[in-house]
Amino acid sequence: MGPARRVGRMVGYRRSMAVLDPLRDAGAALSRFTERWVPDSWVICMILTSIALLLAVFGAGAGVEESVLAWGAGVWNLLTLAMQFTIAMVAAHACVASRPVFRLLDRLASLPDPERPVQAVLLAACFSLATAYLNWALNLVACALFVPFLCRRNPRADVRVLIAACYIGLGTVWHGGLSGSGPLILATPGNPLLAPASGPPVVDRLYPVTETLFAPFNLIYLGVIGAVGLAAAVALHPRRGAVTLTPAQVDAILPAPPPEPEPAATPAGRIDAFRGWTLLAAVLLAYPLGHSIATRGFGASWTINAYNASFLTLALLLHGRPHSFLIACRNGVSAAWGIIVQFPFYAGIFGLILHTPLGAWLGDGFARFATTGSYPFVVYCYSGFMNLFVPSAGSKWMIEAPFLIPAGEQLQVSVRTVLLAYAYGDSTTNLVQPFFAIPILAVTRMRFGDVVGYTFLIALACFAASAVAMALIPPDL
Repeated sequence: MGPARRVGRMVGYRRSMAVLDPLRDAGAALSRFTERWVPDSWVICMILTSIALLLAVFGAGAGVEESVLAWGAGVWNLLTLAMQFTIAMVAAHACVASRPVFRLLDRLASLPDPERPVQAVLLAACFSLATAYLNWALNLVACALFVPFLCRRNPRADVRVLIAACYIGLGTVWHGGLSGSGPLILATPGNPLLAPASGPPVVDRLYPVTETLFAPFNLIYLGVIGAVGLAAAVALHPRRGAVTLTPAQVDAILPAPPPEPEPAATPAGRIDAFRGWTLLAAVLLAYPLGHSIATRGFGASWTINAYNASFLTLALLLHGRPHSFLIACRNGVSAAWGIIVQFPFYAGIFGLILHTPLGAWLGDGFARFATTGSYPFVVYCYSGFMNLFVPSAGSKWMIEAPFLIPAGEQLQVSVRTVLLAYAYGDSTTNLVQPFFAIPILAVTRMRFGDVVGYTFLIALACFAASAVAMALIPPDL
């Protein structure tokens, strides 16, 4: 390539990057707004509770006492679900906190050519997509730990774009993947939407994952939206002026591997260190799951409980010794405290919608506003907007499903179509939601404002692709 052509390409590249500057500024402005004005997620839950109470009384015509009692009737209904999602977070954290995974992360980070930082961004994006498809909690923890390894092995890569690339899995494929909260809830026997403690059920049957997560439309969507997010992340890496970390900064954030177990000095210590306990627990967890899959099929067996059994088994095998496994689980509980505390309060809103006329009133409103063809896009946008305020897909689905599903039925839009539209919207705005960025920002010591300009641009690309998908999704999927 001649000098003139190289200069021309560089000028064109700079002009294209200049076009993106206003969008980056908009992303940074959004970050400043959310950091300044959006309160803690539990406070948001109480704000939504207040709004739901007002709507029940002044919109749906419920009495004040009726509404308060309905809230109280629902508050403890999601304890099983809260425990299931807590175990999901703890098990994923335990997997990542094992020595084999630490060694794997370092080996992966050495694959890109250090002189070609775009390769590091590509690897980060692929890693994020793969882990997010497997497990949202695994993605949060593994990507947070992976960035320092990438920075050490690829010192020319822009750390802001690396973080954005590691973030795209949660913004593209996670809710349509194996740990998607909404689909797993509808596939789990005895879930509150199928068998509420009181009141009519929201759905009339279970929806196995073969009908939702493994539906051809969902698999095609995940492939397309993942490719869009990956391409956007790679395109955003600057050719010049990359923000990088010094070796000292990398050393400061590089996580230490789990400690080697100390030799047992007492009989109790030797009993505690016996690997047979973890092997026994792994077999007891894995065998019933394997038997269920072999006899009933994967679609009927893959529920929240099966999912958690798989990751607990993996964590037990990766750690080997009980002490290491238990320490990793104890550390993982600190990451799950938000689920433990907030689920009962979201369950109160669920009870309010289910046990008063509020659910029917909201459903009628959605049915009047939308048409059969536009309803998936309406659900997508509504889910994405609410995700900015309720960054918990499982609890948010329990709040919204009691009126989104009936409204869809009025418009002849199937439960599966409503569910997938909800899942896609919930994923997209994760890219501009500071809540899920906390682990990766805590490890890298960056601010959300440093990276949201990039994630905002990726979110715009994903929104455009998803808008087309919502126009193509069959209403009777």
